[in-house]
Amino acid sequence: MTTAVPTVVSGSFLTLHYRLSGPDGADLVNTFHDKPATLSMGSGELSPALEGRLMGLAEGSRTVMELPAGEAFGPHNPEMVQKVALTLMRELGDPDETWRVGDVVRFPTPDGQSSFAGVVRELGGEGQEWILFDFNHPLAGQPVTFEVQLIGVL
Repeated sequence: MTTAVPTVVSGSFLTLHYRLSGPDGADLVNTFHDKPATLSMGSGELSPALEGRLMGLAEGSRTVMELPAGEAFGPHNPEMVQKVALTLMRELGDPDETWRVGDVVRFPTPDGQSSFAGVVRELGGEGQEWILFDFNHPLAGQPVTFEVQLIGVL
């Protein structure tokens, strides 16, 4: 009598190693050199597209998946690139803080229960009166590589 190998379904609990890399091939996340990760499918720990790629994989499998531009984290949305007045930035945070292109800045949500991040893309105006932020996921609109080794599926 053979026992069926468990496969990933909605609600599965996974123990796995995974590596996520961007278009330049640099690792953004890599658990292969450390303890494996654990996650619950459908909990939002991975993007829906990445979870979708795990569905149906069998315990013990190892695979590398190439996701085309925009699939993993959605397309880059130009409406999520916005100018924020420097006066507002001073009101929200440290009035003496300075920002540089590439800085990641956290903002509180209106209810104060969470936060979201934006990347400084440009400092503008004569006296740097505004900061241009990109609130898209850093990999929005980008192709990614997702390598997975499924250790356990419950």
